[in-house]
Amino acid sequence: MLKEILVIDDNPDIRFLICNILKEQHYKVRSAANYDQAVIEINKRLPDLAIIDIKLDKPDKDGIDLLKLINKNNKLIPVIMISGHATVQIAVEAIRLGAYEFIEKPFSKEKILNYVNRGLESASLKKEKDIIENKLFHSFELIGKSPSIIKVKKIVEKLSTSESRVLISGPTGSGKELVARKIHKNSLRCKEPFVIINAALLKEKTYEKELFGEEFEDGNISFGALERANKGTLLIDEVSEIPYETQANVLRVLIDQKFKRINGKRDINVNIRLISSTSKNLDSLVRDKEFREDLYHRLNVMPIELSLLSSRTEDIPLLIDYFKNKLSEINGVQNPDIDINNDNLYTYHWPGNVRELRNLVERITILSSNESKKKINQIIDDVLNPSSEIQNNKNLLEQSFQSPLKEAREHFEKEYLTTQLKKHHGNISKTADFIGMERSALHRKLKLLGIKGIN
Repeated sequence: MLKEILVIDDNPDIRFLICNILKEQHYKVRSAANYDQAVIEINKRLPDLAIIDIKLDKPDKDGIDLLKLINKNNKLIPVIMISGHATVQIAVEAIRLGAYEFIEKPFSKEKILNYVNRGLESASLKKEKDIIENKLFHSFELIGKSPSIIKVKKIVEKLSTSESRVLISGPTGSGKELVARKIHKNSLRCKEPFVIINAALLKEKTYEKELFGEEFEDGNISFGALERANKGTLLIDEVSEIPYETQANVLRVLIDQKFKRINGKRDINVNIRLISSTSKNLDSLVRDKEFREDLYHRLNVMPIELSLLSSRTEDIPLLIDYFKNKLSEINGVQNPDIDINNDNLYTYHWPGNVRELRNLVERITILSSNESKKKINQIIDDVLNPSSEIQNNKNLLEQSFQSPLKEAREHFEKEYLTTQLKKHHGNISKTADFIGMERSALHRKLKLLGIKGIN
């Protein structure tokens, strides 16, 4: 496919010269004669490379502002800045802000082609690096022989030729994102974008901006998840956290396949496959009028349910073997000798599910790959069944027997959450992941129990 280059210069002779040089080399070329035209061209479609004159027609806007606009949308796009009135300060500032190269006018044909070729090659290498890293960290397979996992695998296989919307439900850490990625990878959209938006991590006032994007008075555009996922797949993680009012707008997009950006006047048409995931019971939320029933039925065309790891312990040996081989390869270390017959692996309740097991294997792989099986067993026992925690729980239980049920429950929750927060150095996200609770729900629980921030 021909590489597309956008040339922005308000001098018609120089613009014409650069465009002709590039066309002779069989590049696809677009051009803009002023700042406003440039913004329109950038927002219409991002190029593979841009050549931008610093001094344009506006006294308060220049090529540096266009460089920032391109970088905001995609930092991998190389931008070559040109100027006939350059200073060292301007050149340094342009490079600091992300320009690939800076050229002073007048310039030779050989110089500009050299920079263009190098810029495109550099962008291609960076893109390949990102793809390789993405594959390393997101290429995990669905591992297991339990009936529940076999059922999930069969559904994913059947969905490969389907465009149906999918709702994946399951506890935190059970592999909902992995299943969504597998569905996308096996689909006809596999070469198109896979975009994730985590509704549990957004602030209440930013949902619509993150989904639909926004247009600004200066002509700049912030692209939302729907637009970035066009022709591909959009995963809305923890879809239950979308505010009730915003749910109606999401429903409208599913019906019409179009929307308007915030402050926008024209419709944006999109063709996406929507996958949603939740760790909550959406049926209950619908009954409690906390989630729209009409949206629920639109999302829940093909349901997939993932089980607790503690309910499918027959998968634990397979998961350990898989993770230790994969993580040893990724981290470039020796494969650890993990005893899959350690009783604690099967009696532990795994609140963080498969993610928690993977984290344990990764910890052993990185820190203890050269240790003996006995030493690794001790590490597993210390992590899954620490003696100090047993004694604390015993003391707490004895104290609880002397209190009313509600008071005993609150006392236990307060002690338990305080201990977990201390273990994770006050990090709410890590604590929520470990205990198998949503971050927003943990915030509410801490506030209810009067637990302050812990350092």
